[in-house]
This record gives sequence, C-alpha cells and structure tokens, in this order.
Amino acid sequence: MKSNEHYSVLLKESIEGLEIKKDGIYVDMTLGRGGHSEEILKRLDKNGRLYCFDQDKEAIEYSYERLKKVSDNFEIIYSNFKNVKEELHKRHVDKVDGFLFDLGVSSPQFDEDYRGFSYRYDSTLDMRMNLNNKLSAKEVINTYSLNDLVKIFKEYGEEKYSYSIAKKIVETRKVKEINTTFELVDLIKASIPAKELYKDKHPAKRIFQALRIEVNDELNVLKIALNDSLSMLNKNGRIVVISFHSLEDRIVKEIFKSVSVIKGNRNNDYILPKDMKEADYELVNKKVILPSNEEIEENHRSKSAKLRILKRK
Repeated sequence: MKSNEHYSVLLKESIEGLEIKKDGIYVDMTLGRGGHSEEILKRLDKNGRLYCFDQDKEAIEYSYERLKKVSDNFEIIYSNFKNVKEELHKRHVDKVDGFLFDLGVSSPQFDEDYRGFSYRYDSTLDMRMNLNNKLSAKEVINTYSLNDLVKIFKEYGEEKYSYSIAKKIVETRKVKEINTTFELVDLIKASIPAKELYKDKHPAKRIFQALRIEVNDELNVLKIALNDSLSMLNKNGRIVVISFHSLEDRIVKEIFKSVSVIKGNRNNDYILPKDMKEADYELVNKKVILPSNEEIEENHRSKSAKLRILKRK
C-alpha cells in the first residue's frame, strides 16, 4: 500500500518561527511530502531560494510535482541532511537565512506496509529511510549480539524490558531467521509481562523506534546537521526544529543551550554587566512549543511533537 497523505505537524508555528524574508535562502532539511517546503516557497520572491533534503526517492518524486506548482525557486537534493554543508557548498551557498528540521517519520512511510516502519502492518523488517543503504532492521535483529540489542533497546527505545526482549530474539533466531514485522511483534509480546499488553501504547512501539534510530543513525546525524547548520546561519537567521521523542529533543535542547548561554556569566560576581560576553545565538522560545488540542484531535501523531527555535544575533 502506497500513500502520499501527510499531515505537516506544527505547520503554522514552524513557518512563523522561521520569520521568512522573501529574498532569503532557506533549507528544508526533511522534505518528506513537502508540506513545510510548500509554505516556505509561497513566501519567497524570484530572488529567494529553497533547498530541500531527502533520501526517499518516492517522497522526492511526489514533492517535486507539488512544489513545481508553486514556483521554480527550489532544488531538491537527494542526500542525507548530514551532508548539508558539503552539498550547499557545491551550489556556492555558504550562508543560509533559515533551516527547518521536521524529525518525524512521514505518515506515508508509516502507512506503506512494505517499508517495515510500522508494527501495525506485516512486512519485511526494513526501516531504511534510504533504500540504498545496506543496514536494515532485519540485519540488526538477526546479527547483532545480545549485548548490542539490549544497548540499543535501552538507549534508543528507553525500553524497560530490553533484556528479556533481546534474549527472546537471540533464542528464536537460532532456530529460524526473523524476517517480518509481525514476527518481531509476536516475540516482543511474548517477552513482556501480560499486564503490559493492555496498556494504551503498543508494546512494540519502543523497540521499533530503537531499530529505526539504529538503522538510520538518526541521533548522530542530527548532531552533525545541527552543528553544521549553526555554522552556516546568517545574522538574524533561524533554526526551527520539530522533534518527536525525548532523545531528539534532548540533543536539540542541549546544542541550542550550548550556543545561547555563556557559562559563568550568571554566577560570577566579579564581572560587571557591561563586561559580560554575549552569546552569538539566542533562544526565540524559552519554553518548548507544543501542538494545540485542535491539532492533536486532527492528527494524533502530532501529540508528542515539540518545537524549538534558535536565532543568530
């Protein structure tokens, strides 16, 4: 099943957060089905330019047609956004007025049963954002050691029953290779206490999240891309990040804090206010921005979204 329906989470808030200049240069680091990119493009004149990154060819094909209806002032770059600096330099772009990161897996990827992202459809274990990458969820499940499985389930999934689930996987694959999402879901259900099966959250949710992060190296990629974006940001430029789980949000929060707060300024009684160093960046929203109740009712997947905005002074 293929789908191109996608709800752009925190669309109004993120576009407002960019404070788009009509002649500016903007980068959508996570094109997806083009919802955010379309709104950016609408606000640019003939001197503005939008660059979009994605490594999903189906998303790129769909979004190209969508954006072409708005304007020609864009280019889609088929690459992981960790390569943003290298790819933009190839295009003689050194400074950018705004970066947008929407770190959620797009709804069509969840809904395409053949991609293996969802525990609700039976399909081959895959979870690769870029289908050209070698590492898949199937390989992780069938080749990683017990200790490595426990580690990624704990660190990336924050799964309470990491050891028992990993142990069950290792025991099972000795007899038969684990190939499908439903085979994995059944193993997870058989590895946890019965009371957990009746909770609101699907028992496989954390394990599937952990596998997706491992397969796509998402957290390391995010750190690289954020730091490179900071280095390329124009004066008064902005970085807008929508994250969907605590590990991503923690990385964004810590990196934003590290460049917007000068250590020692607040606690040093020997520094006069006029002599205090100024950070090059500032937080636009001190408090994280969350979806409205109306948005959550429209799209339940937006419930966990968090928006943070940083500005270069």
